[in-house]
Amino acid sequence: MNRENAIEAARCLLDIKAVKLSPSEPFTWASGRKSPIYCDNRLTLSYPSIRTFIRQQFVSLINEMFPEVDVIAGVATGGIAQGVLVAQDLGKPFVYVRPEAKNHGMKNQIEGDIKSGQTVMVVEDLISTGKSSLLAVDALRQAGCIVKGMVAVFTYELDVAKNNFETQNVPLATITNYSTLIETAVKEHYVSEEDLQSLNQWRENPEKWSDDRL
Repeated sequence: MNRENAIEAARCLLDIKAVKLSPSEPFTWASGRKSPIYCDNRLTLSYPSIRTFIRQQFVSLINEMFPEVDVIAGVATGGIAQGVLVAQDLGKPFVYVRPEAKNHGMKNQIEGDIKSGQTVMVVEDLISTGKSSLLAVDALRQAGCIVKGMVAVFTYELDVAKNNFETQNVPLATITNYSTLIETAVKEHYVSEEDLQSLNQWRENPEKWSDDRL
C-alpha cells in the first residue's frame, strides 16, 4: 500500500462521506452490533475523479503484486462496478460472484464466462471480517480457478479478517485502511482528539466496544 495514495484515498472517502465517523452516536450494523464507523464505498462511483483515482490504484496494485492474471472477478454487489472498470483498463475478461447460487434459471453463482485453470484476481469494495469476500474465493476455486489474490478499497484491519485471509491463503492488498483513515480524520478535523480514543478502542476490540453500548 502506497502511503501517499492511501492518505489521499482516505481523504476522498471522508470528503464525500463514503465513510462516516460517529463515536458518540454509533451506527448499528446488520448483525445488530454497534460501530463508530459506517462505510459505503459505492458513493465513490458517483464522483468521476475519485472513481478514476480508485481504478488507477487498483490497476497499479494488480500490476505490481498480482501480474499475469486471466480474469477479473467482482464480488457482488459492491465489487461489481469497480471490477468492471479495472477489467476494462487491463483489457481482461470480467465475471462477478454472487453470495450463493441462484435458485432459478441456470442457477449460477458465478456470472460470466470462466474456465477451470484460469487465474483470477478478485475485486472487492470493503473488507470487514472477510467472510463474504472469501465465499467468492471459495466459489471460484470450486469452479477450478486459481485465485491469485484480492484487492479492496478499504479494510477495517480487524484481526478476524487477517486470520480468515491467512487461513484461506488469499493475499490481500487494499488502497487504504482504518489506521490511515483515522489518522487522516484527526488531521483534517473530521473527528476530535477525544473521539480518537473511542475509535482506537473499537479497532482493538469491536465486540466489547459494541457490547458496552447495547
